[in-house]
Amino acid sequence: MADSTHRRGFLQSSAAVGVTLALAEALFAQQDDNVQGLPRRPLGDTGENVSLLCLGGWHIGAAAKESGDDAAVRLMHAAIDGGMTFFDNCWDYHDGYSEEVMGKAIHDRRDKVFLMTKICERDYQGALANIDESLKRLKTDYLDLAQFHEMVYDNDPDWVFDKGGIRAALEAQKAGKVRHIGFTGHKDPRIHLKMLDKPYHWASAQMPINVCDYHFRSFAQEVVPVCLKKKVAVLGMKSLGGSPDGKNGRLPQAGLITAPECIRYALSQPIASLVVGLRNERDLKQAFDVGRNFQRMTADEQAALREKVKDVATDGRHELFKTTKNFDGPHHRKQHGFSLDGNA
Repeated sequence: MADSTHRRGFLQSSAAVGVTLALAEALFAQQDDNVQGLPRRPLGDTGENVSLLCLGGWHIGAAAKESGDDAAVRLMHAAIDGGMTFFDNCWDYHDGYSEEVMGKAIHDRRDKVFLMTKICERDYQGALANIDESLKRLKTDYLDLAQFHEMVYDNDPDWVFDKGGIRAALEAQKAGKVRHIGFTGHKDPRIHLKMLDKPYHWASAQMPINVCDYHFRSFAQEVVPVCLKKKVAVLGMKSLGGSPDGKNGRLPQAGLITAPECIRYALSQPIASLVVGLRNERDLKQAFDVGRNFQRMTADEQAALREKVKDVATDGRHELFKTTKNFDGPHHRKQHGFSLDGNA
């Protein structure tokens, strides 16, 4: 009897893996390479196609602080001209400065950009205010995608629904201010699964996708299959393992794997797009070098990279955003009553 139960469980598990692989292959088969610049992939079942690389909003704000607004605007224009037309941002990035700079860059070419920003508040009035403030800063009257930001504490999914944040987003959608609604988070696959189990069909779910993730609290193994089954677009981030200094990814900095390998590995997963941090022309060129004429890693190549990092991946040392509060946004720490210094 025990052998029979074990065999049944094995067969069910194997069947689930087979379904996931089939869904992943279906996504890759829909990649549109016949576009200028970067290939495009479908955004879940929304009917939208987005560039497989997405310009990150936090880093563009940092670039503007370092080199000035004009330099950041030129960088964004170069991204658009090269086919990176999916733009990421968030209401609280650099206290709104990231959105303001991005607004300067896209106001006269809004029709060329698929624009996403994030809602930080969980309650009805706060979420409404976030949306309206973001629209004003971004110099637009609609968002292509609004995502609830940083589902990183266990009660965040409940707060979004119990406090009325989702109601505000749905009202904004009905009013034409928001086209699609999703969520983000970097902490724990369980929290993403809780959001995916809520009574709403999300357009997207943003999560860490990198070679170390496979070995530790894995979003790729636990959340991505659910998203594929539910036809929720997966948006990858932190492909370089996060940036301890805001400039260089942990994985390349540790000499484990090069930045282009990190990006290519992430894009070889069944994701709609990968958010990349760009602070200068070098970063943009690096992203384009991988994204243009993208060649997916073979299964053996992916396995070899995962094996290469295994010894330093299984304890999470290169994914501290999963185990500490150091990568949690200051707004959300305060929202939950945590201090802003370290893990206190």
